[in-house]
Amino acid sequence: MSTQATSRGREDLVYLFDVDNTLLDNDRVQADLRSELERRFGAAACERYWAILEALRGELGYVDYLGALERYRLERLHDPRVLRLSSWLVDYPFSERLYPGALDVLRHAQEHARSVILSDGDAVFQPRKIERSGLWDAVYGHVLIYVHKEKMLADVERLYPARRYVMVDDKLRILAAMKAIWGPRLTTVFVRQGHYAADAAALAAWPRADVSLARIGEFMHVDPLDSPRDRALGKEPT
Repeated sequence: MSTQATSRGREDLVYLFDVDNTLLDNDRVQADLRSELERRFGAAACERYWAILEALRGELGYVDYLGALERYRLERLHDPRVLRLSSWLVDYPFSERLYPGALDVLRHAQEHARSVILSDGDAVFQPRKIERSGLWDAVYGHVLIYVHKEKMLADVERLYPARRYVMVDDKLRILAAMKAIWGPRLTTVFVRQGHYAADAAALAAWPRADVSLARIGEFMHVDPLDSPRDRALGKEPT
């Protein structure tokens, strides 16, 4: 593992990065999946799979693509083509869906502090996505995946103890929930990418983040711990 830099006295800082629609264009992945489903099985079958996917999300609290495929398969036991869709999902070229500059951002962050992937998801497909995209290696295996990451901050702190954290995410809801627990120890960075970040109702429902970026690549040119919000709160630099 590479040596994490401790410049500017920030050895007690941890950067936390979400994956879907933060580092990786998951909306594009879903669009490709819809196209593949329609190509193989038709529009009606695509909508049926998506209905199962959303129902399963309500049960589990995260998107389970392979679990939805298992349930869909029960409705099409006599169609062997369904079995090939799992290979399409598992072998999807996730590295081609990284946002421009995503890997550069992780390298840049690691010059100042340890960087950790903190994602929601299942225990099979989400790790595969992170590995095949190159994100797993980019953070030297520092990957955490939970059902509801905002409820697992004690575990995050146990594994990566620090005085200060920076969370980079495309969902204000997640950032607000984490801020409510960690308070001034956490600097929140909102990346306006993906459909959640464009949801006007969601934007109005939650407090603003400490830092807002139009795209993940902008992270290279800002210092989250020197944000106007931090200065207004009189926070001391670490």
